[in-house]
Amino acid sequence: MIVKANSKINLGLNVVRKRVDEYHDIETVFYPLGLCDIIDVNVSADGVFRYASSGLKIPGDTASNLCVKAFELLKEHFQIPGADIQLQKNIPMGSGLGGGSSDGAFVLKALNDLFRLGLGAVQLKAFASRLGSDCTFFIENSPAFAKGRGELLEKIHLDLSEYYILLVNPQVHMSTAEAYAMMQPARPAASLKEIIKLPVSQWKDNMFNDFEGPVFQRFPLISKIKDLLYEKGAVYASMSGSGSAVYGLFTEIPAVEGLFPGCFVWISGR
Repeated sequence: MIVKANSKINLGLNVVRKRVDEYHDIETVFYPLGLCDIIDVNVSADGVFRYASSGLKIPGDTASNLCVKAFELLKEHFQIPGADIQLQKNIPMGSGLGGGSSDGAFVLKALNDLFRLGLGAVQLKAFASRLGSDCTFFIENSPAFAKGRGELLEKIHLDLSEYYILLVNPQVHMSTAEAYAMMQPARPAASLKEIIKLPVSQWKDNMFNDFEGPVFQRFPLISKIKDLLYEKGAVYASMSGSGSAVYGLFTEIPAVEGLFPGCFVWISGR
């Protein structure tokens, strides 16, 4: 069974407060993106679990990979045999695009189908939340306003299909924990649920990512990329999540050849 585990971008991100459990409450809007990892999930012939990856290199040990954790989580609760999972990694790591979270969520969904576990969306979301804060979003995988750690979701109507989405990742990495450590949480003056209803042309002056301040200070190149996207005609541009990828929304396909040397560049089609 082959599944495409897509990425996401954050439209605005407010760090509201630090919780007693050391996590942070946030407000953001998740929007699915067409850049995908490819995952092949099959029942293993000998009942042994195997995981392998190709494509972009994934740092860390295999045991911490969310594809592996997703299998182990379901095996704790169901009598499932072994599986073969092969991941082709296309979404850059440490980019704020949710690639690892998406992989974990899509493996949960694939295993549910493959072994006919009968789990509905509510149950799958409960398992996904145990894998990671962003994983829950990828179960239903539609635009959503998120709060809490990012796992409390409210569907919204949002369609950006009339825009080209240009994604630039400079392939520098700031850990999410490090980014949060540099934050000063504060409740925003206006809710993202209301701001997102404004015309896209008004987002630039009203919708912000709280992580941009500390991340831009640490990595000025990311700030420069955002400025270049606006210079090239972006209607709206922002860093996604805690970085380091930056995206721009364009009404016409931008000419960017040679503009971002050494960066990962992807653009959606209309």
